[in-house]
Amino acid sequence: MRRAALALTLATLPLLAGQNLAYQDGQVPLAGYLARPKAVQGLVPGVLVIHQWMGLTGHERMESDRLAALGYVALAADIYGEGVRPKDVKEAAAQATIYKGDRALYRRRIRAGLTTLLAQAGVDPNRIAVIGFCFGGTGALEAARAGMPVKGVVSFHGGLDFPPDPAGLTIAAKVLVCHGADDPNVPPKDVAAFQDEMRQTKADYTFIAYGGAVHAFTQKEAGNDNSKGVAYNEAAATRSWAHMKDFFAEIF
Repeated sequence: MRRAALALTLATLPLLAGQNLAYQDGQVPLAGYLARPKAVQGLVPGVLVIHQWMGLTGHERMESDRLAALGYVALAADIYGEGVRPKDVKEAAAQATIYKGDRALYRRRIRAGLTTLLAQAGVDPNRIAVIGFCFGGTGALEAARAGMPVKGVVSFHGGLDFPPDPAGLTIAAKVLVCHGADDPNVPPKDVAAFQDEMRQTKADYTFIAYGGAVHAFTQKEAGNDNSKGVAYNEAAATRSWAHMKDFFAEIF
């Protein structure tokens, strides 16, 4: 009954157009995007959105707007820094490698986004989630691994690797992984290692693999040629969004 009432309340909230939001990690300027319901009674959940390896693009802005339509305050984070926007996959790979190779730096940028999200009016500090796409999916998992103050994290076709030994680590946030079953960038051995990590850390996790989907299945700009290893898959995109909504209904 509580979930139904919450869903009804959030569904009726009018929207305010999203806006660019400048914030910082220490002295490093960052350029995010904030989307929020126009009228809010009391506090509502907040969602941090972490971009794929091309940096903050229209994809993350659109997903933030969709989250606002569900009644959440959504902040699309900027991990790379203001003005750092790869022009091609070569530059994107170089940028992503910096953060995947330095998880402490990656976590610091995520924390900067969370701090900014928590500072927004109407955000309930006890109901926060992190979601991410591809490179950002790895970031969402890092938020859980680092014990950040979030209820749950969602990885959409994200990298699952975790270089340090997880022994002794406990993951408190609930975890949802939405994975392309045919993703060549995340082979079965990575999936097995991730699931073993989740067991070792006693995580409450759900792992969903979408048949016929490869990497970047939520991104229309990825095209539709599975042979390239990255492609949009409408069914997987629709189902994973629905699974995320169910997950939020549970954790919030």
